[in-house]
Amino acid sequence: MKKYAITDIKALEIIDNRGMPTVRVNVNVDHKYWGRADVPCGSSTGSHEAREIRDGNARFRGKGVQKAIENIHEILLPKLRGMDATRQQEIDYLMLELDGTGNKSRLGANAILGVSLAVAVAAAAAGRLPLYKYLNADARILPVPQASLVNGGLHAGNDLDIQEFCVMPIGAETFGESVRILCEIFYHLKDLLLEKLGKSATNSSEDGGFAPPISSTRQAMDLLLEAVHRASYSDKVVYGLDFAATGFYNPEEDHYNFEGSQKTRDELIGFIKQLLGDYPSIVSIEDPLHENDLEGMKILTQEFGDHLVIGDDMFATNIKRIQKGLKLGAANATLCKVNQIGTLTEALETVNFARHKNYTVVMSERSGETEDSILSDISVAFNAGLFKTGGIRGSDRGTNYNRFIEIETELGSSAVYAGENYR
Repeated sequence: MKKYAITDIKALEIIDNRGMPTVRVNVNVDHKYWGRADVPCGSSTGSHEAREIRDGNARFRGKGVQKAIENIHEILLPKLRGMDATRQQEIDYLMLELDGTGNKSRLGANAILGVSLAVAVAAAAAGRLPLYKYLNADARILPVPQASLVNGGLHAGNDLDIQEFCVMPIGAETFGESVRILCEIFYHLKDLLLEKLGKSATNSSEDGGFAPPISSTRQAMDLLLEAVHRASYSDKVVYGLDFAATGFYNPEEDHYNFEGSQKTRDELIGFIKQLLGDYPSIVSIEDPLHENDLEGMKILTQEFGDHLVIGDDMFATNIKRIQKGLKLGAANATLCKVNQIGTLTEALETVNFARHKNYTVVMSERSGETEDSILSDISVAFNAGLFKTGGIRGSDRGTNYNRFIEIETELGSSAVYAGENYR
């Protein structure tokens, strides 16, 4: 492959969908081609994630990213200038070496990831290829969107403890049809919330779903099921829940503050068992216990191995964390969030390792997103069967839906919608 030298890197501070600062990186190749990438940020971040660099001063209440940008310009650029942009692994490993920490806390995962992603985009542009094809010539899977239509937890201003109630249109024939199904369910859900709970129930969450003033898991599920029924799609969708249980876990007293009472692990597991029994169309549970409870996840996996039992905060897109889970038999699926691990190379290595060990891989956005649709290309490049897309409204969510539709059109007859084969 022709050598495309990195000639410049320019980073700037932008804001995400929550008004939170984040990093945008532009990489120039051969004085001719530019690649741009924005760094997503989470609200409910696990302790095992790679570390962002934030300024800690008065600007943006300490959340500015000027230090991360300085690290890009003063440390990364001088070392990367002249390197072949197509040598992604070499570039990513060099940045890890320059950082020298286990969690990217010296240079910042937001600095390293922004450069890593923008390098790939620039190299794809130089090769006149869409990013998904540049990363994988055999990219052809369009994922089932796991769309969060009702929100609680740290992503919403209500009293609902579970963070995401997701709809998965596995019965669609194409990705484009799956989007139509989700939109029509969304319309009916809005009408239903307005009818039963009033105008405030249609307020939006960080993820682009609804944040109604409710506190009951069952009420949320019943509303969602009724909206799906009104839209006449009960035979085409299944459901997934992201508990994000670390958010309501009290480590000092070792209990969960859940739905108005304190629950032990066994009590929460009992609740989950009953919930899945009562709602058999729930096929996926994510982070149902706190991020370090591998033993509890083993119990749930043994009991519900025919469901997706997903580790997110527990695994943090990290091979070493997944190895711990494998040793115990904890979980049977992992989320992949590129900013949890901090480079494109490490994310790909994690995906390949997880698949080799028969873990289902679920690609995911973060609560803090921009109009950058890069994660859609990465998902298709990884041939992922599921992608957590967030809700329907907001350009930060619509950009990924729309990019998937574009990719499906570009692929034409070679495109395959994952559908019922989402695992």
